[in-house]
Amino acid sequence: MTSVDLNADMGESFGPWVMGQDAALLEVVTSANVACGFHAGDWDVMAETMTTARARGVGIGAHPGFADLQGFGRRRMHLPERSLRHMVQYQLGAALGMARAVGAEVRHLKLHGALSNMTSEDEGLAEACYGAALEVVPEIIVMVLAATAQQRVVERLGCLWAGEIFADRAYNADATLVDRSLPGAVLHDPAEAAPRIVKMVQAGAILPETGDPIPAGIDTICLHGDGATALPMARAVRGALEAAGIEVKAFEGRRGAP
Repeated sequence: MTSVDLNADMGESFGPWVMGQDAALLEVVTSANVACGFHAGDWDVMAETMTTARARGVGIGAHPGFADLQGFGRRRMHLPERSLRHMVQYQLGAALGMARAVGAEVRHLKLHGALSNMTSEDEGLAEACYGAALEVVPEIIVMVLAATAQQRVVERLGCLWAGEIFADRAYNADATLVDRSLPGAVLHDPAEAAPRIVKMVQAGAILPETGDPIPAGIDTICLHGDGATALPMARAVRGALEAAGIEVKAFEGRRGAP
């Protein structure tokens, strides 16, 4: 039976500012990417999110991004490589410490927002971020945007990785995500997103808005937890996958090319 993981970005609330419906999403997804306090989240939110994920058997990942609370980590920044590496290690270290404190473990790492988009385009940048994380946890599973520079880097590094596609984002012809500022970049209708994702998983390929299908190792499907339709989207996608005979479960990680 074909299987796939369903992940969501979460732990993005900050103090009294509530972002997303994490508790409800954790009933649907099989992996959680937990914000590490730089683009969103704080120590209390991180602890609560990881505690709930552990109780529900959901895999936990560190979700580092740029130090950009105001811009939610979606503004591009340019840092010296040494500082960039330390930034990733700092956030991963916070996630590891909090997970241990609540009796959980960090299985994977996924870059957030602008940092993820930039590394999907630039192999040197991706190698700096992933190499920094692997110095801290050599066996961590690196979640990558499938068929982009991120994937080429993890294949070369020989580390464990999982290929990700997005249920709620439109694709360019080179497998990168359509910029959020453009019309149609973010999908909001679960009835549109769910069958589209089933087609991609069955085809083993990203289906961009224009251009040919892009063969991809698809291990996990992302839903952005901060969206207003995140919960109905997650439920619709999971339901459509299971109705198509596709098992939804946490990924194991792979090495090398798909």
